[in-house]
Amino acid sequence: MSTAVAAQRVSTLTRGSGLGLGVALLWFSLLVLIPLLAILVQASAGGWAGYWAALSNPQTFAALALTVGEAAGVTAVNVVIGTMIAWVLVRDRFWGQRVLEVVIDIPFALPTIVAGLVLLTLYGPGSPLGVNWANTRTAVFLALLFVTVPFVVRTVQPVLLELEPEVEEAAASLGASRFTTFRLIVLPALAPAIASGAALSFARGISEYGSLVLLSGNLPYDTEVASVRILSYVEGDQLTNAAAVASLLLVIALAVIIALDVISRRVARRD
Repeated sequence: MSTAVAAQRVSTLTRGSGLGLGVALLWFSLLVLIPLLAILVQASAGGWAGYWAALSNPQTFAALALTVGEAAGVTAVNVVIGTMIAWVLVRDRFWGQRVLEVVIDIPFALPTIVAGLVLLTLYGPGSPLGVNWANTRTAVFLALLFVTVPFVVRTVQPVLLELEPEVEEAAASLGASRFTTFRLIVLPALAPAIASGAALSFARGISEYGSLVLLSGNLPYDTEVASVRILSYVEGDQLTNAAAVASLLLVIALAVIIALDVISRRVARRD
């Protein structure tokens, strides 16, 4: 029976579908797989000793630690605040809602260097808020938060729109509290979307460059992030070291994406 089902599944791929699949895989390989493979090959050019020397460099290690730590912190904030914003946009009606919908997408539309200029104007010297967080780690956190806030909102929002309020009303009529209803009904449905938004937020955070260069100051051992460190290696004609840092960021991103996917599946299966 299983063999027949497997054969039936294989036979559903028509010639046109097969051609489309082949073109898609070729296009994906040219744009993603081959460049990633090139990075890994370049990173291994100096051998394990050269790879470890590049990553264990104190300045590089400080940049990596700052980047991963700030990206993780920003992702945690986005999971909570992003989900709350999506909930309010879907479940409530209020004055200025359409304006808020547009504002949330501004980080997607703005070039990152423009975002950096906006943040520098707002949080740097001469700030209208009376603060000066330029060249500090707070500036790194704010910049990453600005460019990543839409990810969780826009992944959770469509799922909330598809949830049927009748299910929650039925749970409430059976005596379930709002927290119990959210934990047992809403959260399992939202978990995959939240995980997707968190993965996108983290990946964007560890790779961000443009919004940071003006506000953070790129101070070694303090506010320098991994992307700036990679650029420094490239400008110094140290491509192997740059590839080593890039490959580590790739591994970290993949590990986080897989971990979030596993967590979301377990939450979604939980009764």
